[in-house]
Amino acid sequence: MATYVGIDVAKRKHQVAFMDQAGELVGRPLSLANDRVGFEALRERLMSLTAPVEIGLEATGHYWLALYDYLSQDGYSVYVLNPLQVHACQKSGIRKRKTDKIDAIWIADFVRIGGASQAPPPDSLRSYMQLRQLGRFRVSLVEWIGECKRRLLSVLDRIFPEYETLFSSVFTVSSRALLAQALTPAEFAHFDLEELSELLRRHSRGMLGRQRAQELQSLAASSIGVSFLADAVRVQTSCLLSQIEFLEAQLTEVNAALAQILERLPRQYLTTIPGVGPAGAAVMVGEIGIIRRFPCVEKLVAYSGMDPATHESGQFQAGSVHMSKRGSPYLRQALWLAAGVARQHDPELKAYFDKRRAEGKPYNVTMGAICHKLLKRIYVDLRDSRPYVLQQLATTT
Repeated sequence: MATYVGIDVAKRKHQVAFMDQAGELVGRPLSLANDRVGFEALRERLMSLTAPVEIGLEATGHYWLALYDYLSQDGYSVYVLNPLQVHACQKSGIRKRKTDKIDAIWIADFVRIGGASQAPPPDSLRSYMQLRQLGRFRVSLVEWIGECKRRLLSVLDRIFPEYETLFSSVFTVSSRALLAQALTPAEFAHFDLEELSELLRRHSRGMLGRQRAQELQSLAASSIGVSFLADAVRVQTSCLLSQIEFLEAQLTEVNAALAQILERLPRQYLTTIPGVGPAGAAVMVGEIGIIRRFPCVEKLVAYSGMDPATHESGQFQAGSVHMSKRGSPYLRQALWLAAGVARQHDPELKAYFDKRRAEGKPYNVTMGAICHKLLKRIYVDLRDSRPYVLQQLATTT
């Protein structure tokens, strides 16, 4: 006969309930502080139990991590529960009372009836959590870099609006080198042509030179940028370029760390799937975690929040269906970005995209369907640990 322990996790204090095989409470619920003294009090209570112990705790924010680590190091079997699972279980009750103690009882009962999936090995879960933590930080870094670039483009549009037409990107090496030397149209117009040509040639590895320098000076001479903002804009530009360079260096460091963590996990071949690069694979693996917690691909689709949110009642049926978006937004974003690349480079997905669009399907609806197909490939890859084989479309002669 086992004892089932439910822990309602909070920032300052956790509530713990103990339940036997018959669903009856064992002793009084325990309230413990989220610190070492509280954890040791829980350990003493657990050690006093004679029956085997199974523990379930709700993954509330990041507050469950320390308690999970503490209990797993003691050798306890700990089930980490999605708050949505617990909430769905609570809705099955008749009474609608809600307190932290009642939540702890519901969690214990959820583990008792077998609602929790198999507890993952602590070492594996720690690696997945590191990957998730760093993967989400990487998403933030990319967003910060994008924001700095948008601000710099806005600044240039005020002082020298024609500048960005000269380069495929304002943020190429050669463009950044120019902006470090001059900024206003007047400065570029009076720049020594030979020096400007050499600067472009050196930083573009010979791809640009005198012709581009002449084009730049010609545009600068006819520009109507707001010149009186020059001093303020020069400070902004210098700061933004430094921030972009610093953040990009950090991004390189994070990418290397993600690759190292991935090596510690079971072998996966996500990058063999068209559209999935190393960074996207790291984010996906971190968000999905141990694949066996999803018994079928439909469960993974629901976790990603890309399952349809239907609404029916009696004779009423909603006229449109949208994604539920209740799962991991980081996984959903990584899928969407990968789908955008895959539909251009995977013959099967490209043909599917073109067909659906020709039928009049909206862009977002079609891309959502491609994300579904991509997620099925990812599921099989992680489940079977085998590379994806690109399907070649049959050609008719």
